Amino acid sequence: MSFSSGAGAADSQGRGSRCAREPRRNVAHSRAAGQIAAFPRSGSPVPARVATPAVLVIDPLAASGDAVREATREALGERARVHPCATLSEGLERLRAGGWCGVVLSLDFPAADLALVERMVSSGVEPGALVLTASRPTMQLMVEASRLGVLGVLAAPPNVRELAALLREVSDAEETVPLDVEDAEGDGDSAIGGSPSMLEVFRMVGRVAPSSATVLILGESGTGKELVARAIHRNSERAAGPFVAINCAAIPENLLESELFGHEKGAFTGAIARKIGRWERAQRGTLLLDEIGDMSLALQAKILRALQEREIERVGGEERIPVDVRVVAATHRNLRSAIAEGTFREDLYFRLAVVTLELPRLRDRGPDLDLLTQHFVARHAAHYGRPIRAIARSVFERFHQHDWPGNIRELRNVTERAVLMSHGAVLLSDHLPTDQLNAPAPGEADTGAPLAGYSPDLDLASVERLHIREVLRRVGGHMGRASEVLGVHRNTLTRKVREYGLEGSASLV
Repeated sequence: MSFSSGAGAADSQGRGSRCAREPRRNVAHSRAAGQIAAFPRSGSPVPARVATPAVLVIDPLAASGDAVREATREALGERARVHPCATLSEGLERLRAGGWCGVVLSLDFPAADLALVERMVSSGVEPGALVLTASRPTMQLMVEASRLGVLGVLAAPPNVRELAALLREVSDAEETVPLDVEDAEGDGDSAIGGSPSMLEVFRMVGRVAPSSATVLILGESGTGKELVARAIHRNSERAAGPFVAINCAAIPENLLESELFGHEKGAFTGAIARKIGRWERAQRGTLLLDEIGDMSLALQAKILRALQEREIERVGGEERIPVDVRVVAATHRNLRSAIAEGTFREDLYFRLAVVTLELPRLRDRGPDLDLLTQHFVARHAAHYGRPIRAIARSVFERFHQHDWPGNIRELRNVTERAVLMSHGAVLLSDHLPTDQLNAPAPGEADTGAPLAGYSPDLDLASVERLHIREVLRRVGGHMGRASEVLGVHRNTLTRKVREYGLEGSASLV
């Protein structure tokens, strides 16, 4: 773990950190700082590992040394060594000698505070992993210590289990996969994958992108439909033009027509000026109609006319406006089933599906899960300034056991949370959000059990209400998680929850 990157150096030169001790101790602190100033600056961003793990304890309490010994054996094995130092000066001398894979520093020394830790960081000291202990840890202390790159702050004397969990982050016992720096520097809009199903998608994009054909993209929520639409635009002759996207499920029905086609002044109450719609704004470019399967039949008819006539009319206007726009549509719904149910126009379907691309679910993409995990971890680590250099194999194993109902969007969310919870140079399975990854996939729990209250005599709306209520129960009322499981936009789910009077089953999370 590197202590010379990011927040520490910036704090020492700029705003400075808030000390955990009173100003009266600054004289003693300055003497300790003089010892720190003599430390050589390390050029290596990651501390070198030693053959026998060694942990340095700088703490006046003998009980702390005993706790560190037990925690070190639990985390690093019996061969690990613990070197206690009862005085700060002795501890700093030993720290300067190097070779430590972990350091436990007490802030109960009169001269020890976060300003001392900050000087250690800015001087280039590479202790490997720094854990702080304090008799009275505070929230402000933990926040400031985290900004300096400290692995953790524990109450003194440290709890063996908590300390062992922190020391595991500097252990070489677990096999890791190094991160590629290009993942952090690459194009965030680039689709990533090497599975046969995704390679076929890439080939299809390469064939249809140069044309002006309308494309229909099918796939579950979170599979990357907009990313593919942007790739089609970027590789087309319209790349210099605008790419305009609109989520048809996220906008109320009474406003969607105005958003698409614009409106004239006075067209309806509140229309105080002319508005240019998304279709016009996409002139000589590409328009993405996302979640088109959630659109009403009346608006579908107007979309069909715009595609056929290549002209539109603003709401409240009579002028026919020519448009030169390539349309890409996307949906998570089965449109052929919707046609059979009478909720989607067959003529519009054939107009949209000149070329159809079907995106696979994340759980069906095999090794792509590992590639995407490395990509997102690298990008999040760079964004949040985390010194992550590798990912533990156990992380990939946990990910391959998960069903990923939210697909790539869920993976991006999980990796972002894991990176924020990490401290050291290796992302561990301990950093993963267990509440999300350990939850049973839809259909796994209570397999074979009937839906409570279900009867074949119920109408479709009643069955839908029961199903939404059950999903909300299983995810603890989490609306975001429920929308991913149900495969609908969150706004659609919110509308259904209100329609069916299920507000008490849902949370705003």
